[in-house]
Amino acid sequence: MIRVGILGAGGIAALSHLPEIAAIDGMRVTHICGRRQQRLRLLCDRFAVPRYSTDWEDLLKDEDLDAVIVALPHPLHAEAGLAVLERGLHLFMQKPLCTTMEEADQLVAASEAQPERIVYCRPSFGGIVYEIRRQIAAGAIGLVSSALARHSHGGPEVYYAEVADTFEEPRAADDFWFFDADTAGGGALIDMGVYAIATLVALLGKVAGVTARMTTVNKPTAMEDTATLILDFENGALGTAETGWCDPARSTYLRVHGTTGKLLQDGESLQYIRPGSADREWAAPIIETLPAPGVPNQHLEWLRCIESGTQPELANLWAARHVTEIMSAAIASNAQGRRIALRTQPLPL
Repeated sequence: MIRVGILGAGGIAALSHLPEIAAIDGMRVTHICGRRQQRLRLLCDRFAVPRYSTDWEDLLKDEDLDAVIVALPHPLHAEAGLAVLERGLHLFMQKPLCTTMEEADQLVAASEAQPERIVYCRPSFGGIVYEIRRQIAAGAIGLVSSALARHSHGGPEVYYAEVADTFEEPRAADDFWFFDADTAGGGALIDMGVYAIATLVALLGKVAGVTARMTTVNKPTAMEDTATLILDFENGALGTAETGWCDPARSTYLRVHGTTGKLLQDGESLQYIRPGSADREWAAPIIETLPAPGVPNQHLEWLRCIESGTQPELANLWAARHVTEIMSAAIASNAQGRRIALRTQPLPL
């Protein structure tokens, strides 16, 4: 039994980590740490967690732990992740990995110094991403020419309404740390854009350069609430990653175009589309719906990696650092009005 501690007793712990771990065998949350005792007591009662604390040190000194999930606000991710690795525990990092490349490099160095400790980094990936990878590898759409991914929603205030309801608390009107440019570590790009970018990296590999535009349309923040990135992949393909906090109808979509066909995510299904004719532009396309086999929930995948002693195939630390560099480059590109080249790799050298 892998005994897990969770640093952070907010919405992501209540809505994702605790219920998902409760649904699998072989892993159990035994210690949770947060600032609000009312929330801690509620989560302990709801998910049968035997211990809680309000101080990081108490959790990190717990000798009964095997692994720790970092589920804190974005600017605290790196400090907490480094402390967990220093303690010699397996680590699960909530997205984004961190907010600076210096922090990302420190996390990679700390992990490489003890490779037996498994580091799982969100975003995780569902069956459709794995199936698209299989189809690309099998040559189903020829050479990939371009891909587009979007992940966006109505903003932090929508998310926090659900969090408040989960904890049976009054809904706050304007107390959202996400909007504070001095403390949040970034805007919609690192909060939501990380999903689209990580998906494209999982499918197409290393990004060589980034060109980006960002703007603030409607949210009360000096940071971006909408962003579009053009990614130059090392294999020659182009990718577009879109994100934002101004999309209350929500958007999560993915499509990959190749020289002989394309793959299109349609909700929970995957469409494989080929031309109906080689020399008739308006011929009806051939459309096939492919099965998208499920994959384990993210915590079960982490558990299997711990048991086998192998780092995650896609949701690994090197890929998370590469995604961090892409986002950092996007910010620089928007500010400087030019393409920014990248140095990191999404896999270990």
